[in-house]
Amino acid sequence: MTPSPQDDPKTLVSTDWLAKHLRDPDLRVLDASWYLPAQNRDAKAEYAAAHIPGARFFDIDEISDQRSDLPHMAPPPEKFISRLRAMGVGDGHQVVVYDGSGLFSAARVWWTFRLMGKTDVAVLDGGFPKWQAEGREIEDMPPVIRDRHITVSRQNHLVKDVTQVAHAAKLAEAEILDARPAPRFRGEAPEPRPGLRGGHIPGSRNIPAAEVLNPDGTMKSPAGLKALFETAGVDLKKPAITTCGSGVTAAVLSLALERIGHRNHALYDGSWAEWGMYDDLRVATGP
Repeated sequence: MTPSPQDDPKTLVSTDWLAKHLRDPDLRVLDASWYLPAQNRDAKAEYAAAHIPGARFFDIDEISDQRSDLPHMAPPPEKFISRLRAMGVGDGHQVVVYDGSGLFSAARVWWTFRLMGKTDVAVLDGGFPKWQAEGREIEDMPPVIRDRHITVSRQNHLVKDVTQVAHAAKLAEAEILDARPAPRFRGEAPEPRPGLRGGHIPGSRNIPAAEVLNPDGTMKSPAGLKALFETAGVDLKKPAITTCGSGVTAAVLSLALERIGHRNHALYDGSWAEWGMYDDLRVATGP
């Protein structure tokens, strides 16, 4: 099998690409599986039972800013540094991130690396389900870890806070792209987190994260992604801000934008977990 022409070690790589490079000394693989409570899956237990050889477990909830009341907000740089060093991930490494859903939470970790100024990071297209379906090598052994120095340079333009998003929405100066399923975007289905209002940020457009994927859980081609954004009425010449329920699937849209060469995008880290909580922020319902 030849590596896919879609392979790009800064965004997305195929299972073929990873299999070919799995023994590279400077490759590091991260299992970034994370699940919603309703899925009743234990990401750490699943990792312990089976993972791609050499993979380390990246805990999205723990490697976060735990001073915040909001879920898994981006970690302070010093926390990111300490956790990555302890995982033996550092400067000069090519990182590949995967998850147990196919292409879901891995994109959040890809975005977190980018936020910290690390660009040699890609998501595994189709994730662990595709890797396993192809009968590829797995193990249940923890990796041998050697400490590795890591330097970071936080890229503040890649993240937006609630004030910046409210300003952008009011002035219509960016395309706000919401990755939640359509019934939640329209305010017809309840939010999984209690106490949040239903609906969406006024002026935002709904591109459910599932729609950027093929039926097998891999990401659509750049041409397919571009068509999806354009059909949804997105002006790709404008800056984009991605959002979702709590900042996880928003990163799937960020990855999709990067795949089509749209470089001017940021992620609203608080997402609906924050916006839906405050009565003084306007909410729109319907399509």
